[in-house]
Amino acid sequence: MPRPSVTPNQSPERSSPPFNALAARRLRAALGMRPENVAYGLRASYGMPYVTADLVAAWERGTTRPSGRELTALAGVLWCAPEELVGRAQVLRDHRVARGLAPEDVARALGIDLPVYLDMEEHGTWRGTERQAAVLAELLDLALPVLLTVTGRAGKLAELLREAVTTRWQASVRPVGKMLTSLDRRLLEVTLQELHQEYREHEERTAAAPQRGDYGREFLDRILDHFWSAIESRTGRAR
Repeated sequence: MPRPSVTPNQSPERSSPPFNALAARRLRAALGMRPENVAYGLRASYGMPYVTADLVAAWERGTTRPSGRELTALAGVLWCAPEELVGRAQVLRDHRVARGLAPEDVARALGIDLPVYLDMEEHGTWRGTERQAAVLAELLDLALPVLLTVTGRAGKLAELLREAVTTRWQASVRPVGKMLTSLDRRLLEVTLQELHQEYREHEERTAAAPQRGDYGREFLDRILDHFWSAIESRTGRAR
């Protein structure tokens, strides 16, 4: 496996990505290395003179986390892919680091200025176009539900879906479709109609036995889960 490259003049990370400390420790042990060997590799091969065996040990204990650049370099020393050292990715930065990409790489691929991209990454607010979102999804290998979450648009989709199931679902096909351009229109129509019917059934259950809970409200609270499950059941994937 080729070692990930780390360019010395890459922009510093604004915060550390989630780090799988146990995986780092296991990978090091499997190579027969000690923390001081890892620290030496980071200093000698990746230009990180401040890294000591104590710092590597702290990463492995989980008391501190490496930055995105440090994580990519650590993957190089341990001969693994960066994603093997990343904990469960939750935000855009996590997914980028897991792919071993610098902010400059993503900004360049999207065709936007680096400060603009860093601001979107920092605040989780997407200001790009749908075409750029598609490029981002391909670059970071993001499924559609994940793409919407990391670009801060899942809440808007949930709002549109709640409106679809509680009013006329037909009127919501277009606005939902504009957010999910990769979904087949007929698939979207069938899914919204089904969710609309399910919500009506839950409302009837609530009306018949209100003491047992508000089934309709519970359905709305998990509308995104219901939507993606319905899509996946018809296509085998939620993309």
